[in-house]
Amino acid sequence: MNKIHLRRNLLVSLVWGLSIFAIFAGAGVFAGTEPEIQQPAQPQDENSHDIFSYDSVYTFRSDFKNEPRLGEGDSYYNDFSYDHRFLITGKWYFRTGFEYERYDFGGSNGLPDHLQALYGHLAIEYVVKDHAGAGLELDPGVYFQNRITGDAFDIPWKLFVSFPLKKDKIFGVIGVGGALYQDPIIAPGGGLIWLFSDKLRLEGVFPKPALVYNLNDDWQIRLAGNLVYESFRTDDVFTPLHKLRLHNAVVQYNEDRAGLQVSYSGIKHVKITAAAGCTFRRDFDFFRAHVSEKTDPAPYLQLSAEAKF
Repeated sequence: MNKIHLRRNLLVSLVWGLSIFAIFAGAGVFAGTEPEIQQPAQPQDENSHDIFSYDSVYTFRSDFKNEPRLGEGDSYYNDFSYDHRFLITGKWYFRTGFEYERYDFGGSNGLPDHLQALYGHLAIEYVVKDHAGAGLELDPGVYFQNRITGDAFDIPWKLFVSFPLKKDKIFGVIGVGGALYQDPIIAPGGGLIWLFSDKLRLEGVFPKPALVYNLNDDWQIRLAGNLVYESFRTDDVFTPLHKLRLHNAVVQYNEDRAGLQVSYSGIKHVKITAAAGCTFRRDFDFFRAHVSEKTDPAPYLQLSAEAKF
C-alpha cells in the first residue's frame, strides 16, 4: 500500500512539475519585450508533509490474576505508519496514509498468540507548527488474529478540538472516539494542556497524559502514560477455562502503562525515543461473552522513531 501512495505522490509531483515548467517556458518564449512582472513571495509552509513512524514495546512476563491455569504472559508490540498531508487552505490539511500494527503474546495458555491490524488513515486537521489542534480521523481497515474476513473490518474514529482557556498558558482539549467493535461503542477523552514555562508543560490529555520537560532543542524528557484499547476479531480461543472457549469472538485488548521517556531530535527531521516503566495491566476482554482475563503488573521497554519531511 505504501508503494501505491508513493507512486501516486511521485506521479502527481511529476505532472505538476512538468506543468509549471511548461508555463514558465511558454512565458519565456512568448514574452518578447514585455516587462517582467515580479510575483509576491508565497508564505513558507511550516508543517511537515510526509510523516513516518515506528514504535516497539516489550512488556515482560507476568502472571494472570486469579487464573494460574492460563500460565504467564509477555507481549511484544510493533507498529509502522506513513502519512502524507495535503494542504487544503490556511492551516487546514487532509492527511492520508496507512498503518500496520501487531501484538505478539508468549506464555499464555490458549489465549491468542498474536493480534494484528492493517488500516488506512483519513483525516482532516487544523495544524500549527506540526501539531494538530483540531481534527477528525477515520481508520478503516481489518483488525484480526490470523484470517482476514468481512467481520474483521472496523472503522475506529476520533474527533477532537483544543481551545485557549488562558492566553498562551492553558488550553482545554475535548475529544470523543469510537469503533464498531469497541465497548462502549463511543468513549470520551480530553483534558488540559498547561504551559508552565518555555521548558516545562503538562499535557494532561487522556488517553496519553504526560509531564514534559525540554532540556534544550535536542533533548526532551517525559513522564508519560498511555491507555491503549483496541478490538480484534479472533479465530479459535480454547483455554483450560470452560468459560473461555470461543470461536470468531471479538476481544478488546487493553494495556495501561506509565514510564519515563527520553527523546533526541538532534538529527535533522528525525526524533528517536527510548522509554522504560511499568505496564500496570494487560486485559483480554471478551466483552460479548462477559469474560475478561487480566495480568499482574510487569516492566516494559520501548523504542520508537519518527521522521518528518
